Amino acid sequence: MTGDEIAHLISQVAMGDRKAFAMLYRETGPKLFSICLRILKDRRDAEEALQEVYVKIWQRAGVFVAGAGAPSSWLAAIARNQAIDIMRARKPIADELDSGYDLADDEPSPEIQTVIKDEGRRIDTCMEELEADRAMAVKRAYVEGQSYQELADQFGVPLNTMRTWLRRSLLKLRECMER
Repeated sequence: MTGDEIAHLISQVAMGDRKAFAMLYRETGPKLFSICLRILKDRRDAEEALQEVYVKIWQRAGVFVAGAGAPSSWLAAIARNQAIDIMRARKPIADELDSGYDLADDEPSPEIQTVIKDEGRRIDTCMEELEADRAMAVKRAYVEGQSYQELADQFGVPLNTMRTWLRRSLLKLRECMER
């Protein structure tokens, strides 16, 4: 059926023609049902939505303007909006918020976070006990991931001296942390 024929049926429905309404239903029902079904994903809900769609078409046929757009677009918009309204009504927004509580929290507990911060403060305090250049070498090696050779070049010392600095510094840090 062409768009003009559907527009004519809608104009007949606007005048209360039940036969035109039945013919409009036969011609457009499958298409509008598929729209509702695609949105609602439940056959029974889609059937209920389709009933409401045709009630609205019967009530609003008088506001349809034939030259303003394709009649199939007007009908599809009514079906789409009705299906969306049903979908919104059946699933309250609060359900989505409540399901958020079931998500796992990957963050450490507040107690563990406090322990980690305390350990960090202890390490910082122990690092202050080291000579400045040794403390910087330890940070660059074990925090920034620089190699022994890179550190030796930066500090202008032989590679074995840098290894000794780092080993002795780590021993001092261990002693400090054990106190």
